[in-house]
Amino acid sequence: MTFGSQTRTRWTAAAFIPFLFLAIVVLQQRIDAKTRTAALEQEELLLRSGQVAKNLSLGYDSLLADIYWTRAVQYYGARIGVPGAKFDLLWPLLDVTTTLDPHLMPAYRFGAIFLSETGEGGAGRPDLAVELVKRGIVANPSEWRLDTDLGFLYYWRIHDYKNAAVAYLQASTNPEAPLWAKYMAARIAQKGGSIETSRMIWSELYLSTKDPNIKKTAAQELQSLQAQDDESRLDAIAEEYRTRFGHYPASIQDLVSVKLLYGPPADPAGFPYVLGPNGKSHLNPASTIVIKELRTTPPHH
Repeated sequence: MTFGSQTRTRWTAAAFIPFLFLAIVVLQQRIDAKTRTAALEQEELLLRSGQVAKNLSLGYDSLLADIYWTRAVQYYGARIGVPGAKFDLLWPLLDVTTTLDPHLMPAYRFGAIFLSETGEGGAGRPDLAVELVKRGIVANPSEWRLDTDLGFLYYWRIHDYKNAAVAYLQASTNPEAPLWAKYMAARIAQKGGSIETSRMIWSELYLSTKDPNIKKTAAQELQSLQAQDDESRLDAIAEEYRTRFGHYPASIQDLVSVKLLYGPPADPAGFPYVLGPNGKSHLNPASTIVIKELRTTPPHH
């Protein structure tokens, strides 16, 4: 064979290589079309252990983590909104992803949403979402957003107000965290019945801030908490009156007349409290005090 013919043969072979790869891709797509679900699930099941995947990554941990994260997103996207769809492999995929790369923030933040959504929108596993975010916090202690994500999960998904307040308060200790994290901690503590914790946080805000608007808000919240405390005590006294006399007092003056009170109590703005027919106290309609309800959705969501 001459040099020229050898050169032509080599160029022909080289030119044929892209077509060979294309043929392989087409063939693989046909195979995948027939065995896609079973093959993918078997593959994922083989590498459920993040540590095993890490050992097999040969140092390419971050690259492999990106691949697993992409697969987790695809897995979730293929099932969201599908009636009866199951998300059994979602946690293993996220587990492997975050083991391979403990600093991959989207895997924690969006993965927690995927896990906690209910119905056809997700796995309905807020417990695993909490576990995932807690893992992220341990690996990334300076990321205050993960603490607020944890607070959101506790508050919105699990209705655990105590732990939600703790999570938001922890987020607020980060110098880069926004002020609303501490607001959320105070108000969720209040919603969960921990008025003393809420009072402590608002008091700290009032004493530490130089912003007049924040100071004004904190003062209003402290007055609101004081009013709630006063109302709780008046309700208890009204119950004692009912136990003694068989009916609720008609007014605050009834409590004063039997010496259960020394005088008509007033709220922090100076307006006397009012008793309803069921013995429940409430603010005077003329009062400037406002007892605020917790907003339903934390600001970052």
